[in-house]
Amino acid sequence: MSRPTVKKTFDCLAFKDQAQARLIEETRGMTAEQETAYLTRKAEEGPLGEWWKKVKAATASRKAPATK
Repeated sequence: MSRPTVKKTFDCLAFKDQAQARLIEETRGMTAEQETAYLTRKAEEGPLGEWWKKVKAATASRKAPATK
């Protein structure tokens, strides 16, 4: 029994490559700190921004201060 052939309408790897190329261009010349701030801001402003803020808050609340 063979599977039916499905014509792909979305190329995941091409999409990923385009997104990476865009990020490289947008962050060209930035320091590591500037790039981190840029990516954090983009994540917070993006379609998953509210979720991202909740994850950051939950992660921060789980980090216990180091005790000696």
